Amino acid sequence: MNETVQLPIDVTTIRTLIPHRYPFLLVDRVDELDIEGKRIVCRKNVSINEPYFQGHFPGQPIMPGVLIIEALAQAGGVLTQLSMGRDAQSKLFYMVKVENARFSKQVVPGDVLELHVCVKRVIRNMAVYYGEAKVDGEVVACAEVLCAGTRE
Repeated sequence: MNETVQLPIDVTTIRTLIPHRYPFLLVDRVDELDIEGKRIVCRKNVSINEPYFQGHFPGQPIMPGVLIIEALAQAGGVLTQLSMGRDAQSKLFYMVKVENARFSKQVVPGDVLELHVCVKRVIRNMAVYYGEAKVDGEVVACAEVLCAGTRE
């Protein structure tokens, strides 16, 4: 692990690393970081105050699966920025492909979503991440996400 990074990393610092903002910033904290092993564990505190719960679904709020995948991609972005020593003003990466997405349990208000992400491979200006989202240690979703960087 990089000794210059002090854990946990809070949302204020995360905002300096990736360009996302409320209501679309889906990473609240970094709990674990292994730059050498290219892995990160982040968390998203799922609150009833999230705007998407107004319509997904009234009376039975469930976090949309696409937002869980987006949270995994954002965690991958935080990992990339930290490992390269960059900030949100640097080269941007965009999610371009999702493969093998699986959802095994609903995520509801009050859950703490743990985002376990590792870099599978890097190809030129693209990175393939594998991520698992967990609640109380149980995998609730997983996917491979391909992100591509803007040209410099």
